[in-house]
Amino acid sequence: GPDTEEIPLTRVRRLTAERLAASAQQAPHFFLTRTVDADALLAFRVQVNRDLADAGIRVSITDLLVKACARALTAHPEVNSSWAGTRLLRHHRVHVGIAVAVDDGLIVPVIHDADRRTLSQISREARDLADRARNGRVSVDEITGGTFTISNLGMYGIDQFTAVINPPEAAILAVGAAAPGPVVRDGRLTVAATMTLTLSIDHRVLDGAGGARFLADLAVLLEHPTRIVL
Repeated sequence: GPDTEEIPLTRVRRLTAERLAASAQQAPHFFLTRTVDADALLAFRVQVNRDLADAGIRVSITDLLVKACARALTAHPEVNSSWAGTRLLRHHRVHVGIAVAVDDGLIVPVIHDADRRTLSQISREARDLADRARNGRVSVDEITGGTFTISNLGMYGIDQFTAVINPPEAAILAVGAAAPGPVVRDGRLTVAATMTLTLSIDHRVLDGAGGARFLADLAVLLEHPTRIVL
């Protein structure tokens, strides 16, 4: 009718819809949530950016998450896996995708070998890939081959959410905003920045205990951020 307009689907929007629908239908998702104390992470980011200012590098929370996840994935190879038909594949290289909103959908540029890259390299590459993704100038190689994905909606003020797994990966991390909240430290209640992480997992690949161990180690890295880069 005259009150409704059909929006033509772009190729990106159609492919995104097909992949995520297939994931939601085929992968038995379950979710683990953990809130981390983000004060040290935010302070660490300020210090890193002060140190890297002359080089023109500005590290984001997402960059730190990529580096931390890459380290945790190396320690928990069972998470760095995928489901292929009737086969379980474990990947020996760590390729971390970052979900980027574009005008016509969602694109996931991939930081290949993220575990071997410095924070500066990750920051530069992530910014370059995100900019080119928004302008439709990424190659197929740059948006395929991921072994794990991060979706950070913190910059939109979202507290927490669950994300649909990016197939054929085993898991995706959904990250909410770092915002002030009550925290117990040394038995005392105080106010600190907290950030809620939600891990969506394909139950065919991983069980609850395996996912929980990964998330626990990731939380330790984020709460002691110097360990991310050591």
